[in-house]
Amino acid sequence: MDELLSVSVGGAFVGGDRPVLRENIDDLSKMVEEADVLLREKGRDDVEGFGWINLPYQDLSETIEIGRWLSGFEAIVQIGIGGSALGNRMLAKALLPPFYNELDASVRKAPKFYLLENPDPKTALSLLDRLDLSKIAFVVVSKSGSTTETAAHFLWAWQKVREKIGERASDNFLIITDPRKGILRKFAKSTGCRSLSIPESVGGRYSVLSSVGLATASALGINIEKLVQGAKEMDQRLALRSHLWENPAWLLACINLLHAKAGRNMAVMMPYGDDLADFAEWFAQLWGESLGKEGCGTTPVRALGAIDQHSQLQLYAEGPDDKLITIIDVKNRPLFLLPDVVDIEALKDLEFLYGKALGDLLSIEARSTASALIKAGKPVIYLNIPEVSERYIGALVFFYEYVTALVGFLMKINPFDQPGVEQGKRYIYSLMGRRGYEEYVKEVEEYFGACQKTEIII
Repeated sequence: MDELLSVSVGGAFVGGDRPVLRENIDDLSKMVEEADVLLREKGRDDVEGFGWINLPYQDLSETIEIGRWLSGFEAIVQIGIGGSALGNRMLAKALLPPFYNELDASVRKAPKFYLLENPDPKTALSLLDRLDLSKIAFVVVSKSGSTTETAAHFLWAWQKVREKIGERASDNFLIITDPRKGILRKFAKSTGCRSLSIPESVGGRYSVLSSVGLATASALGINIEKLVQGAKEMDQRLALRSHLWENPAWLLACINLLHAKAGRNMAVMMPYGDDLADFAEWFAQLWGESLGKEGCGTTPVRALGAIDQHSQLQLYAEGPDDKLITIIDVKNRPLFLLPDVVDIEALKDLEFLYGKALGDLLSIEARSTASALIKAGKPVIYLNIPEVSERYIGALVFFYEYVTALVGFLMKINPFDQPGVEQGKRYIYSLMGRRGYEEYVKEVEEYFGACQKTEIII
């Protein structure tokens, strides 16, 4: 059986005067086993929040059919935010060629891809100037249908496309939302727009392997069957590992919990390779929104090797002992060989690079960074995947969703809600004038007024 990923945890058992010990891990064996049973039972019953564990077993035929339709447009613009966009960005960055949108159409053989996330007028206006709206598919993603940022971009796009092509505007829109209720579901029914459903039991940050992430991925030429197969294989292999020291998800959940209890309140995710940069972004939402509640959680920190060796590594090595650092390396990378020799005397001191592979340099930097951190007494988890391709990205995504959920259960919190986010949404609705939220206007004025009490203008 070939490996989906490997996890090395020996470096996690350092940490100055607050190390996590192997016997500490053993003490959690029963607790993590019970958490796993709960996760699988609730998933089997499709309880709200737990449905992501069933996504590797879904029927993809409708999503693939929609993907074929989307692939006929010049460009796709996905309108969404948070879990309705980060996963798409992560998949595109990992599985499409670098500089994808700049490739000639004959090379790309698929639409260009853009995301409208942040309600920044400069971005929206720039996109409008760049694209012929009659040749663009807009994919609008919001489970509730009332996500403010998504709704704002959607209203703008719908009006602009209607001005351009009139009543045929619905032919340029795909709605991905709740299967039964919500503003966007009503809109899709009334206009005849194509639509896909987000399973009711799947939350936004766990939705990348649903239609949310897979529809555009399929249209862009990503093999979503292999992506989901990787997740399925990971689920099946984890289900067979019933001993703590043989199950990497159980082990990482316990290690993260114990380091959090030891005062390491930051979880650094540091993949090595540009194609995994947005995996760290996706992880940050998954981890932070799932675990940051009831006084619990560790703050996710995004880093990218080798770039952040030249910005953050100094802090990691010699700063406060408040971080658990995960490094992700890739075993097989594209071959890029440096020259065997450069016949210039002034460059002789660089001969140690002659004939070396750039990918080997990146992996050597990953191993060297892990070694330097461990020498400095800073705990490190070292994770390796065979290559960056659909199967292994699907496995990696499912693995971290699984680990995150287990950590939540070990912390005795619900890893599938986000009450802290909802309060901010209520304030936004009130200030934007949404009916039913008027009572919150005074609260916002009170709290933001306190923020402004000391204002310095220069």
